[in-house]
Amino acid sequence: MAYSLVCGEYMDLKKVNSSMVYAIGYDAKSKTLEVVFRSGKGWAYEEVPKKVYQELLKSESIGSYMRENIIDCYPSYPIRR
Repeated sequence: MAYSLVCGEYMDLKKVNSSMVYAIGYDAKSKTLEVVFRSGKGWAYEEVPKKVYQELLKSESIGSYMRENIIDCYPSYPIRR
């Protein structure tokens, strides 16, 4: 498990089995999803409902789910690590 500082608080990141994504984390209070890609770049996605985060974790392909349901669907910004 890794940690990241988002919204002034540390977020638990869970490593996932994906060729595109290394780890993800979610803060229910701020509805912020953090994604660390295999490239090493991190992105935060705002206003993500908890249901979307849960579906992402259960998806057959995390990369496909990200492309279809998260990337370009929610406000986002890069995270400096």
